[in-house]
Amino acid sequence: MESLINFAEEQQPSPVMTNSWSKQEAGRSEMPKCAGGFVLVHAGAGYHSESKAKEYKHVCKRACQRAVDQLRAGALAVEAVTAALVELEDSPFTNAGMGSNLNLSGEIECDASIMDGKSLHFGAVGAISGIKNPVLVANCLLTEAQKGKLSAGRIPPCFLVGRGAHDWAISHGIPPCPSEKMATKFSLSAYKRNKRKMEMAEKMDAGQNQEKKRRQSNENENGSGCLDTVGAVVVDSEGNVAAAVSSGGLAMKHPGRVGQAAHYGCGSWAENSCNMNSYSAAVSTSGITSCSTQLCTA
Repeated sequence: MESLINFAEEQQPSPVMTNSWSKQEAGRSEMPKCAGGFVLVHAGAGYHSESKAKEYKHVCKRACQRAVDQLRAGALAVEAVTAALVELEDSPFTNAGMGSNLNLSGEIECDASIMDGKSLHFGAVGAISGIKNPVLVANCLLTEAQKGKLSAGRIPPCFLVGRGAHDWAISHGIPPCPSEKMATKFSLSAYKRNKRKMEMAEKMDAGQNQEKKRRQSNENENGSGCLDTVGAVVVDSEGNVAAAVSSGGLAMKHPGRVGQAAHYGCGSWAENSCNMNSYSAAVSTSGITSCSTQLCTA
């Protein structure tokens, strides 16, 4: 299922925004002003259940509106994109935060990243458990990095994984959430179904076909599970860009696996125009093929 919806409650995309970009001279360092801003969110690529089609569109709309509200209140792009991702992570229908895929051990481990096009700072977490909104940790890492060096000249982290990421998040005021509370009836059902298939595959005759059949079983199940990486891109009224992604990862993944969503230059990218580049760019990726999207203007 693939959809692109133009959503603007108070105004349509303004020609002023288009002209402000197209008239920018090569080599100018000043950012063009935008009429209100721009937000685009996606609920992830992968299998979309027709029975939940309305839920996918509704969560995209809510995420878009959260970001739009931030922009109208004067927030910068990185703040608005974080707000959109929090809404996507809070939905039990997306494979991010609440309701994420369970790994091989029956636990939830999430990946997320965010990039600020104005400063080019990046923040990410990988295989983090016990945090409902991984994007908040990624954004906090980005924010702390912008403050400069730590005591004794230490370089602040921009990418943390596993237990270290969880402990860092708690120490910076992000509340914990038990992994079992993040699982939903949908993710638990998918886990049990996946586990049965793996057990059946392991009981099959040994030989060259065993590994092939097990691999095919996993690939088929991943394709019919929850959606893949969710994300958003935002342009604020000052022309700054930001991008973010969040994912629960592959179903039945090995504990500790860090997916592309957390990798620098792979899950998300954002870069304002500058002297060497006359165009700004913001990218939020997702796996497989199609995804539900929502387009908004502020």
